Amino acid sequence: MDLSSIRKLITRYCTGEESWVDSRTVYIGHKEPPPGTEAYIPQRFPDNRIVSSKYTFWNFIPKNLFEQFRRIANFYFLIIFLVQLIIDTPTSPTTSGLPLFFVITVTAIKQGYEDWIRHKADNAINQCPVHVIQHGKVVRKQSQKLRVGDIVQVKENETFPCDLILLSTSREDGTCFVTTASLDGESSHKTYYAVQDTKAFNTAEEVDTLHATIECEQPQPDLYKFVGRINIYLDRDEPIARPLGSENLLLRGATLKNTEYIHAVAIYTGMETKMALNYQSKSQKRSAVEKSMNAYLIVYLCILISKALINTVLKYAWQANPNRDEPWYNQKTETERQRHVLIRAFTDFLAFMVLFNYIIPVSMYVTVEMQKFLGSYFILWDDDMFDEELGEGPLVNTSDLNEELGQVEYVFTDKTGTLTENNMELRECCVDGHVYVPHAVCNGQILPGAAGMDMIDSSPGVDGKEREELFFRALCLCHTVQVKEEETVDGIKRGIHQGKSTSFYISSSPDEVALVEGMNRLGFTYLRLKDSHMEILNREDEMERFELLEVLNFDSVRRRMSVIVRSSSGEYYLFCKGADSSIFPRVVSGKVEQVRARVEHNAVEGLRTLCVAYKKLTHEEYEETCRLLNSAKLALHERDKKLAEAYDVIEKDFILLGATAVEDRLQDKAADTIESLHKAGMKVWVLTGDKMETAAATCYASRLFHRNTQILELTTKRTEEQSLHDVLFDLSRTVLRQHGSMTRDTFSGLSGDCQDYGLIIDGATLSAVLKPTQEGTSNGGNYKEIFLEICRNCSAVLCCRMAPLQKAQIVKLIKASKEHPITLAIGDGANDVSMILEAHVGIGIMGKEGRQAARNSDYAITKFKHLKKMLLVHGHYYYIRIAELVQYFFYKNVCFIFPQFLYQFFCGFSQQPLYDTAYLTLYNISFTSLPILLYSLMEQHINIDILKRDPTLYRDIAKNSLLRWPTFIYWTFLGIFDAVVFFFGAFFLFDNTTFTSNGQLMATNTQMMFGNWTFGTLVFTILVFTVTLKLALDTHYWTWINHFVIWGSLLFYVIFSLLWGGIIWPFLNYQRMYYVFMQMLSSGPAWLSIILLIIVSLLPDVVKKVLCRALWPTTTERIQRMRADRIFERVETNIHDSLLDGVQNTTEA
Repeated sequence: MDLSSIRKLITRYCTGEESWVDSRTVYIGHKEPPPGTEAYIPQRFPDNRIVSSKYTFWNFIPKNLFEQFRRIANFYFLIIFLVQLIIDTPTSPTTSGLPLFFVITVTAIKQGYEDWIRHKADNAINQCPVHVIQHGKVVRKQSQKLRVGDIVQVKENETFPCDLILLSTSREDGTCFVTTASLDGESSHKTYYAVQDTKAFNTAEEVDTLHATIECEQPQPDLYKFVGRINIYLDRDEPIARPLGSENLLLRGATLKNTEYIHAVAIYTGMETKMALNYQSKSQKRSAVEKSMNAYLIVYLCILISKALINTVLKYAWQANPNRDEPWYNQKTETERQRHVLIRAFTDFLAFMVLFNYIIPVSMYVTVEMQKFLGSYFILWDDDMFDEELGEGPLVNTSDLNEELGQVEYVFTDKTGTLTENNMELRECCVDGHVYVPHAVCNGQILPGAAGMDMIDSSPGVDGKEREELFFRALCLCHTVQVKEEETVDGIKRGIHQGKSTSFYISSSPDEVALVEGMNRLGFTYLRLKDSHMEILNREDEMERFELLEVLNFDSVRRRMSVIVRSSSGEYYLFCKGADSSIFPRVVSGKVEQVRARVEHNAVEGLRTLCVAYKKLTHEEYEETCRLLNSAKLALHERDKKLAEAYDVIEKDFILLGATAVEDRLQDKAADTIESLHKAGMKVWVLTGDKMETAAATCYASRLFHRNTQILELTTKRTEEQSLHDVLFDLSRTVLRQHGSMTRDTFSGLSGDCQDYGLIIDGATLSAVLKPTQEGTSNGGNYKEIFLEICRNCSAVLCCRMAPLQKAQIVKLIKASKEHPITLAIGDGANDVSMILEAHVGIGIMGKEGRQAARNSDYAITKFKHLKKMLLVHGHYYYIRIAELVQYFFYKNVCFIFPQFLYQFFCGFSQQPLYDTAYLTLYNISFTSLPILLYSLMEQHINIDILKRDPTLYRDIAKNSLLRWPTFIYWTFLGIFDAVVFFFGAFFLFDNTTFTSNGQLMATNTQMMFGNWTFGTLVFTILVFTVTLKLALDTHYWTWINHFVIWGSLLFYVIFSLLWGGIIWPFLNYQRMYYVFMQMLSSGPAWLSIILLIIVSLLPDVVKKVLCRALWPTTTERIQRMRADRIFERVETNIHDSLLDGVQNTTEA
């Protein structure tokens, strides 16, 4: 290594040169660079294995257990189980250990199975064969053995095994066509380009002779960004440097199309590929119900500790009397007396904690998980949400948020492709004020069927003719559309019809296809891009060739794209098309006012408008342009910023040619869906990148705004006339004048008595509103709060000219407001992903802008109209079901454990269990688990058609109404009341007892053997029947499955008790339950007491429901009553008709 190489290394890696911090060097074919050019530093890169699995064979058990015990409930029960093992507790460790083991095992099996599926998928990918060039030959190896620097050969319809830089292709122009459907869902063919200096290396032998290195950025997840350069070593001393960008990078997972083969070099492999970096898990979203569950759990934990503390104190108060000390036959008495009183008290406290720990329902978490997982299939199985055109139905990417669909307060929706079809059609184009309508005007002639159309002068004159043709040429040249010459269907090639090509256009942008097809109908046909020349057919059927020199690609910041071409006569043209806001400020001549007027007219009609401009370049200007672009493209550091600066210098001093108007139709039933969401009490915001006029027209068409809606504008145009501070306070006074301090949230609906307000805000003004207020400013006001106050009083909000990040900022702003509303975001494009991830619930639409939104969402649907059923029906049912599940679980556990607490007052606080160990263990696992699980899957308190027809029913469950604290307290006190009835009802019915001849207690009024296990079994029997019948009373939707599970659970309890007490089990060290249950059932008064106490327990809840339905019915209850009345009338009519028929038949006889 010479001194120059050492100097380079020191400069690059030790002096902190910024442009080299995040770069890597790849040696193509693992060949060292020529001596004296650059130091050869072998770098360690990962292999090409993809690992999407979470566990391995060795770490599954410890890692899975660690993750499960991170949940508070699981960890709590583990501590209780360990306490039972360590100290002498009144219940067997089995009673806590078995349910915990069941929960942990079921969860582990589920997660293990899911991970096994991932392992299988990983192995299938990693062992897939790939073709690598080694020593001039093509060799096959497994994908996982691929290394950075390997030269790979990929054939047509094969998937790229890693991230590759394209070196050469089978096509002469060095291009290849690729579909990236598996990455971003876009099925269109994208064009990628080989490095100009390597595209001639077509065979394996030639590629193997290539001597080059690639310097590029370290891996990062952005699919559309790549910065690098290639240094090609030829015979000369200095290497040739060429820029590399995203157009040269072939991503893992993409597929090669319409190209026989390509050669490319691997630069990112395995978990460093862009596809793998996008695997990163999304932040965990938690539903409002889950938060309520955790809050309730804390309350019950406090109740548990209080119970244990009270019993411990009372135990020592009871034993303060020497006559009430531990009985003489307790062998541990002497040992315990010698221990310190605090240690004894702490041990007793833990023992009471163990005795009462069943108040915390561990099985509730498993039931909730099963309910969410199984319940999600109802969305997948919904035929109404299946799209015949796409052949796809809805997708559920996470089932954790099912119930959140029933709590949505704000809906944030994209416009293009979400509210509209994203099916573009050119409606008109305007050149210097002259309007051209495809199908209506062609070659200056009005075609049949165009009568009655508003036509502006369709004969522009001689000078206008040249401008007109230049405009058409501009649209035929300024695009990235590809031409597909033929299509294979069922193995038959088509594309040539009667000697003429029937090729069709494909592009990643539907707008561009619409424009090129529109030009075709107006007489200018784009044919193909061949050998860097774009060929078009003019109106005289003459072919024109333009050499494509540079493409300045579209981006969402500039909102325009440009091409530089050279005509056959040698003239240089720069054609540019883009949004009016990005073109008009850069125009120096042309009929700006006429075009602007037409653009505004079309925007109001809801059409998507683009402006077209051009300028001629001299050879010197073109050379300077190339120098600027190449300088920016070769930069490794901040290339995007330097390219943006170069584009800003190049794209100016335009001559305006005209504008286009493209129609994007509103989706089927989009307006009906938005109207239903409004009636359901949801606020709908449209967040779009379109201009204000176009977006506003769509909002009127979709009934977001009505004709009587007063539109409030918070736009750049208005803030230029007034300060932002003044505008905000004016709007605030306007919306609050009528309502005073009340917000629209306090109204039950959109009544006709209050004025409807609609707010329109643009991206620039939003940035000013969200900008942190600097201290010391004159106003010192908080713009965010004022803005939120205005929005709360508006029925709908339109945010236009939004960048993707601003969409997420809007959602975050509303989420963080003082009401903390539940938000839903819906969109179909990659630009909607940020707001979909930010919202509480994210819904992606499987549309024409790709599947990136659908992949990153919680749920995916095919059309916007399906949102109505997803929220108003599925969301409503999910919330009703899980709310009942949570409240019922806490209720039945209070009923279960409170008698145990009362029992301690009658057994000297000796920690004696009231129930047998088997009953303690199986209560939540077997006896009462299936009925509530089935209820939470099947319950339909109102018919589906009624829910769809009357969206206002959604308001009954808004703001987590069924899991509020008053409801929770009611269920808890209901459980305590029932527990008191069970315990004292059984106690007072059997309080008159005498000793039998064998020393047992016998109740003289029932002639029944009455020990403590008989008493506990009686209480437990009443308990199981009461809580199950309580659920039966709450059930509105009965099927044979409900009957089978509810009555089957009760039957199972009886059969189990008969078997458990009817056999002497050899594996038990006690037989305390032998014959207890059968003897209890042999007593007639026992049957009477069971029936009586069940009725007394259920009566208060039934009375409360009857009174509430009669005096303060909800909308839901009114509809249920009306439906019941209709059924009753129908039955009564049928009976009446039957009686009349019977009387008539008797008379005739």
